[in-house]
Amino acid sequence: MNRIDLDGRHAVVTGGAKGIGLAIVRRMLDSGAKVSVWDIDTDRLDAELARLGENVRGDGVDVTDPEAIEEGIGGAGTAFGDIGIFVNNAGAVGTLAKVWEQPVENWQRMLTLNLTSTFLCCRAIAPRMMAHGYGRIVNIASNAAKMGTPNNAPYAAAKAGVVSLTKTLAKEIAGSGVIVNAIAPGGANTELFDNLSDEYRDQIASAMPLGRLVEPDEVAAIACWAASEDCSFTTGAVFDISGGRADY
Repeated sequence: MNRIDLDGRHAVVTGGAKGIGLAIVRRMLDSGAKVSVWDIDTDRLDAELARLGENVRGDGVDVTDPEAIEEGIGGAGTAFGDIGIFVNNAGAVGTLAKVWEQPVENWQRMLTLNLTSTFLCCRAIAPRMMAHGYGRIVNIASNAAKMGTPNNAPYAAAKAGVVSLTKTLAKEIAGSGVIVNAIAPGGANTELFDNLSDEYRDQIASAMPLGRLVEPDEVAAIACWAASEDCSFTTGAVFDISGGRADY
């Protein structure tokens, strides 16, 4: 594993108690960062924190609640100092159904969990990073944002919103020392896919020319580079990691 230099940096990773988020937490710790992990599943969070060792802490932050986000940022800052890296990873897939069969409640829930949460966190952390003249915001989008995903329109639409939000914020914040990028994974080999049907899992995997799901550690590698000082002249970008599925 190549080691990205994150020495002396404090990172917040949302949805960091499992899957891609947990892989990012581990990679950032290995790269020298101190990491504050946010996850609504506090039992799972506590269990993972006990295994992760030093330089890591966590809070049960609801990233759909602006007040909870402010409290989370305050607690993280008190413990580990200024936040130089913020990874918006928290989200969910939701109900699988055709557009005309989708419950309105699921549409609203997916927008809230996947898009509004990222907006709220960016809204809270960006001014703080600008005030310190440095920051890296990494938003976890999805290949679904680019290609669409049959039977999952609410999720795909929300992640497309994350892409647009990333590009807009990057332009607004350019020149401040704060870099904003997104990552668009294809289907990832996580617990989330374990809960889906074999048919749906195979559909996603077969759509990738490399013929498999992406591993969380592979996403974490890109996230750590995008969170580092080496990522100095790339902002508003969407890093594809879909095994060749996306052609733009």
